Amino acid sequence: MALPYIILLSLTLISHTALTSSTNTNTITLPLSPLLTKPQSSDSFHALKLAASASLTRAHHLKHRKNAPSVATTQVYPKSYGGYSIDLNFGTPPQTSPFVLDTGSSLVWFPCTPRYTCSHCLFPNIDPTKIHTFIPKNSSTAKLVGCTNPKCGYLFGSDLQSRCPQCQPNSKNCSITCPPYIIEYGLGSTAGFLLLDNLNFPSKIVPQFLVGCSILSIRQPSGIAGFGRGQESLPSQMALKRFSYCLLSHSFDDSTENSDLVLQISSTGDTKTSGLRYTPFHPNPSASNPAFLEYYYLSLRKVIVGGKNVKIPFSFLDPGSDGHGGTIVDSGSTFTFMERPVYDLVAQEFVKQLGNYSRAEDVEAQSGLGPCFNTSGAKTVNFPEFTFQFKGGAKMTLPVENYFSLIDDSEVVCLTVVSDGGAGPAMMSGPAIILGNYQQQNFLIEYDLENERFGFGPQSCKRKS
Repeated sequence: MALPYIILLSLTLISHTALTSSTNTNTITLPLSPLLTKPQSSDSFHALKLAASASLTRAHHLKHRKNAPSVATTQVYPKSYGGYSIDLNFGTPPQTSPFVLDTGSSLVWFPCTPRYTCSHCLFPNIDPTKIHTFIPKNSSTAKLVGCTNPKCGYLFGSDLQSRCPQCQPNSKNCSITCPPYIIEYGLGSTAGFLLLDNLNFPSKIVPQFLVGCSILSIRQPSGIAGFGRGQESLPSQMALKRFSYCLLSHSFDDSTENSDLVLQISSTGDTKTSGLRYTPFHPNPSASNPAFLEYYYLSLRKVIVGGKNVKIPFSFLDPGSDGHGGTIVDSGSTFTFMERPVYDLVAQEFVKQLGNYSRAEDVEAQSGLGPCFNTSGAKTVNFPEFTFQFKGGAKMTLPVENYFSLIDDSEVVCLTVVSDGGAGPAMMSGPAIILGNYQQQNFLIEYDLENERFGFGPQSCKRKS
């Protein structure tokens, strides 16, 4: 069998780094690092509060996404909240643009044209007037997408008459362009038009790649690389067999450390990556909301705290035909989200097993995290293990730094899982559990699309010096 063609992409934070050399001509390696900017405050409390708020907003968006022929929906975190960035080269000659890696959405889009405007984009280290933009007129291969082009249907549906009402039926000469898109998400929105252009790698060119050219955004200084299941996503357009990443630890500050995102194009059959445990992806629910078809669902069977199986009702673990319930994995969420009834059961077990420590309720109220515990005076703290067990028996046991965070120097630690604050009966909508990137730190994560399975294994994501 021929050596599989592998592309190694870099998720970078600050600068566009030159390609590294490799003795294997089938690989391309670029740096991968957290998409973080310096928080407005130097204290970790402020950064955690922002991350908790953004995680909850993100969860609401993923759970309540609206789908319509003229609207695509997604969401991304402001840079100070802790996402991960990927640099891609579009056009002829290539123009390099940074994107947020997002497995919870599908469209790939960038800030575009000299007229790009980003409202409410006053984030730390971000000058809204100096956001890097793609310039279509500088690319000899860029062109607008026609309304009758099948790729227009990726966003606006396959019904030609509904998206192109001004075109005559069966017309081969319709000059109408694809409608403009509006992408709405929890913290803002973006709008623009669709382009076809080359996506360039040093040893491969993907011609006529569908990409969004955004000209107006709210709270969105960077583009998004959608890695979801939609036709317009990067994995779908490149026909990837699998992709994997290893996410560096969050520091909520500037970092030059990096690791790799790996895109694999050629088939490797049923080959499993050494050191990884696998669980099959759960079939996406055949719900009335097509947005749920973009997500990567997992068959979570148990949540275990300190060896104790938390008794979660099965309706939360398995998605129903209406799309409610179930677990998805999302690189765009910072902290893991749990529907309130699930969160309460998990939190209660932590409170029970850490009963020797007093609750820091003032910190809980201010941070949006909880439960929080005051560990002052303790020489050592034995935290209960936190494990997700999936179909087939694969267990993801998290290192303690992936689910508890120390608040500054206060000797207070908080569980980094979020939920909504609603009281009364649960009104479940969409996924019940969203596995965020904070809980994926220092794991090698693999999306095996060819074999419809999810692989993971603990691994230091720091490069060896």
